[in-house]
Amino acid sequence: MLKRIVLVLLFMIQPMFTWAESDISDSNKNNITEIKMTALDAVKMAGKLIDMGDYEHASQILTMMPETKSVPIETERWYLLAQIFQRQGDYDNAIKIYRQMLDEQPDLAKVRYELALCYMAKKQWYRADYQLRLAMGGDDIPDAVKKLMMYNRYIIRQNKNWNVWFNFGAAPDNNINQVAGGEECITNEFGIFCHQLPDPISAVGYNVTLGGNYELKFGNNWRWKSDANLYSNIYNKHEYDDLYLGASTGPRYVWNKGDVWVAGIMSRRFYGWDGYNLSYGGKLDANYDLSRHWGLGLSLAMTNNLYDDYAKYMNGQTYSGNSRIVYSFDASKYLILRSGITREYAKNDIYKNWRYTIALGFGAELPFGFHVYLEPSLGWTNYDGPRWAVKDGAYRQITESDFTQRYAISLSNNKFDIWGFVPTLTFSYSRRDSNIWQREYDKISFEFTFNQRF
Repeated sequence: MLKRIVLVLLFMIQPMFTWAESDISDSNKNNITEIKMTALDAVKMAGKLIDMGDYEHASQILTMMPETKSVPIETERWYLLAQIFQRQGDYDNAIKIYRQMLDEQPDLAKVRYELALCYMAKKQWYRADYQLRLAMGGDDIPDAVKKLMMYNRYIIRQNKNWNVWFNFGAAPDNNINQVAGGEECITNEFGIFCHQLPDPISAVGYNVTLGGNYELKFGNNWRWKSDANLYSNIYNKHEYDDLYLGASTGPRYVWNKGDVWVAGIMSRRFYGWDGYNLSYGGKLDANYDLSRHWGLGLSLAMTNNLYDDYAKYMNGQTYSGNSRIVYSFDASKYLILRSGITREYAKNDIYKNWRYTIALGFGAELPFGFHVYLEPSLGWTNYDGPRWAVKDGAYRQITESDFTQRYAISLSNNKFDIWGFVPTLTFSYSRRDSNIWQREYDKISFEFTFNQRF
């Protein structure tokens, strides 16, 4: 009977179609039994066939169906087609369909969860982690699926043993030297003496980030994690070129709801292609999943800083603590609250300082493949010792206190995928206010990069 229904569907399927058959008795030839089946009925039938493992006939029904104007029916039709590919092990085609669906309807938690499962099957753990974290914020998720999601987070955490990243782009900057410009004047018994301060310099930088990490497993919970990172910003004015090299290594412990990594760290920075400083020390990184919606992160670090040209003034230690709270509204929108406190010691009190930062970021996966991230951030820097500066027409000793605000927005689109990289445009505006006016500045920066797509 099932085979008969399938064959009739293959020949007669329409947005609204009819299957009619005559009675066997000649006297009843004019009596016709009419069976009407909508596109929704056909999709339901395909779903039942998939549950029974009859992927061939289910695929024929779904592909031969004409497109309907009903969004829910079309969503279910494409979802079922992706399910067929996924169950047959054709994860690449399943991923293509799931991503296309999410480009059009980014809040589909079920689709995002299935996409994460496909990435898990392909052992692309970082992509799976990103998609699963968003899916876990979805509404109306059955309790059994919620538990399964949390378990899959643990599986991903256990298997995320390596990753590489490579980003590159351009970043025009209208105030690369971070100065206020203008003129400072001193009044004394001999008159007024003025000095012209450096003007803001505009430049175009080309940045490259290259890095990776690897974890050597010692079991389900313990592993040894190492990473290395290179960041370079090359400007058309090379005296401002910036190169940063960093590496860390140490033991990491993972469990069903979190992980802890204790590592030794080292970094080397070059500015204008001359050595600037060398730092080494240790850090602790910890993450914990409070629930499907809430996640916490904590990072503590201590470094010893050795400067090339300013050792007798700036050598010292830096202690820092940073926290991160992540909240997922649903399967497409999330909030990140970051805060930090840093204590920097130096040989000269002028360079000793306390720094406090707070930032609130909002990210969203939007229709048509767009992704947007907005983040305003605030920072305060208070120095220990006074320095000589010109203020109110005279040299004075002033203990510097700065307030910096930065507003940034990033926009990308997954439809412009080039070998796994997506172009991203970031615009930022920074403003620093200070009780030493010469330390104030405004800065506008555009950054165009190609970032790894998750």
